[in-house]
Amino acid sequence: MKVVAIVQARMGSTRLPNKVMKVIGGKPMIELLLSRLAKSTQIDQIVVATSLDPRNQPLIEHVEKLGYQCFVGSENDVLERYFQAAKFSKADIVVRVTGDCPVIDPVLVDDIVSQFKSENVDYFSNVAPATYPDGLDTEVFTFKSLEQAAQAAKSPYEREHVTPYLLDANNFRQGRKINDVDLSQLRWTVDEAADFEVMTKVFDHFSPEIYFSWKDVYDLQLQNPQLFISNQHLIRNEGANMGTGQKLWKRAKQVIPGGNMLLSKRAEMFLPDQWPAYFSKAKGCKVWDMDGVEYTDMCIMGIGTNTLGYGNPEVDEAVHQTVQAGNMSTLNCPEEVYLAERLIELHPWADMARFARSGGEANAIAIRIARAASGKDKVAICGYHGWHDWYLSANLGDDKNLAGHLLPGLEPNGVPQNLRGTVFPFTYNNYQELENIVNQQDIGVIKMEVQRSQPPENNFLHKVRKLATQKNIVLIFDECTSGFRQTFGGLHKMYGVEPDMAMFGKALGNGYAITAILGKRAIMEAAQSTFISSTFWTERIGPSAGLKTLEVMEKMRSWEVISAMGIIISDGWQSLADKHELKISRWGLPALTGYSFEHPDALKYKTLLTQEMLAKGWLTGNSVYVCTEHTRDVVSRYLNDIDPLFKLVKECQNGRDIDGLLKGPVCHGGFKRLN
Repeated sequence: MKVVAIVQARMGSTRLPNKVMKVIGGKPMIELLLSRLAKSTQIDQIVVATSLDPRNQPLIEHVEKLGYQCFVGSENDVLERYFQAAKFSKADIVVRVTGDCPVIDPVLVDDIVSQFKSENVDYFSNVAPATYPDGLDTEVFTFKSLEQAAQAAKSPYEREHVTPYLLDANNFRQGRKINDVDLSQLRWTVDEAADFEVMTKVFDHFSPEIYFSWKDVYDLQLQNPQLFISNQHLIRNEGANMGTGQKLWKRAKQVIPGGNMLLSKRAEMFLPDQWPAYFSKAKGCKVWDMDGVEYTDMCIMGIGTNTLGYGNPEVDEAVHQTVQAGNMSTLNCPEEVYLAERLIELHPWADMARFARSGGEANAIAIRIARAASGKDKVAICGYHGWHDWYLSANLGDDKNLAGHLLPGLEPNGVPQNLRGTVFPFTYNNYQELENIVNQQDIGVIKMEVQRSQPPENNFLHKVRKLATQKNIVLIFDECTSGFRQTFGGLHKMYGVEPDMAMFGKALGNGYAITAILGKRAIMEAAQSTFISSTFWTERIGPSAGLKTLEVMEKMRSWEVISAMGIIISDGWQSLADKHELKISRWGLPALTGYSFEHPDALKYKTLLTQEMLAKGWLTGNSVYVCTEHTRDVVSRYLNDIDPLFKLVKECQNGRDIDGLLKGPVCHGGFKRLN
């Protein structure tokens, strides 16, 4: 009977790309593995099974140069690839080894193959249960069993991981090799950079010898545990239960501070260790993750950028035409003039506009122009609402980051040291607090959101406007989030209060980067006296998207559509809370609506709902940025699916173990607004 070892290897590892060709002691890791495995006396042939991905070509060439055969098959259906490789090599018995195990021991492999033969079973391994160090995993099975699995296995998990179907004892006779001592906590595999560091140290220690035994490695770990400490925090076979997005997120945190560019999109804000993290495509209110799993987005919808839904055909077509005509030139794009005129037409109090690409940029530009116009540096900001991106660190609750540590450069009152004495937070709807600040400090700028969580009370906005006029203070309304959600333009239009400056973003380009700073002429012309300039503020895609987005919004009166649907969603939450006798608080604009459980375990409940709704195909949190693609049917199905989960929350409040229901850590609480 022909025994063929099929080594699973590819270059496109999500967590550690190109790992099988990474060099240890002057040789690619795959070469070390194959050289060691070739010492087996039970194996008749070694075949490397890789995928059709062009990135695997260097691997294929190197393996064939070493004299081994390569079989190229499916990228995602690994079981099919494995079966075809076994069929190609005419194997009777298959030995499965993965390409990330450079210290695979041929003597141990021979023992496992011999026991497989002697016990006359269909499947035999040292991994079910695992008692050997991770990195010595060896599975042996008959070709007939593999063929049966390839024909019968249906789930994505079974197709991706080759042997789960074979592990079903109801279908196959099984045998197992158990070590005298359980060493399964030891990690000698290579999935991540820390693993590669450990294996490099191991081979360096034994160099130039590469044929040391697994027991030699174990003795080394007992004698010198510091060599192995780098990867001890990693979990065995963690990747088998992680989606591609989860793996990439883990990799991202090694090379990007915080993992990404925006706090609100971090996986830990939703469902640590389970959130898909990355998308492959998006359309309407649907999002597909990197494994092709489809979700309906009843969550933050691109952090509120897509009020017309993902991939609005009219906006996208306008952008495609811009790309074809050219996005950047030595000359200026005319669309910025057209967009400025359109925004001023919608806000007659304004005379001039400047453009940027992000909310943080718009905030910084507005503050700089306002300071130049007023001739004063001191700024009063409303800290109850709004991110105020130019001053973001002051918005993190209790002056701490998500891990609970004091942020560098912050004073205990939340003001960065470099801004101390120039920035003065005040609470939304607390006019007396603002008036005291203005009377005690030489304030040149007041900056605030019009509304976010709660509406203005006791003519708060009108009082602020009157105070700013009396004291000759520049009043800035931050409408980056609120603009174009409840009115066609700024939310301040609804309250009849005109600022001196306003910023718009997020919804303005329906997912394309464009923000606007509007202002009165006397103030905006102060921009000429201070350097405010950037190359990519002159690109063409943003203004083109902005113009078309405004056109589509006006045509379908999108602000009315999303506000009405947001009220239905919010009322739906309240109805479910009443039905299941839960206390919740609702907050936000109608089209940016949210709720919170009034309970000490509120974050756990939020995590539980996110976890269970994800399994049902929904991206959820405890807030929804409503878009025009959130139809009544979508919202009805959403409320129907979340109904039993509100019931589950009530059961937890009545004594059911919430911790036993959670499959991972609790989500982070995010930031608190200053108060």
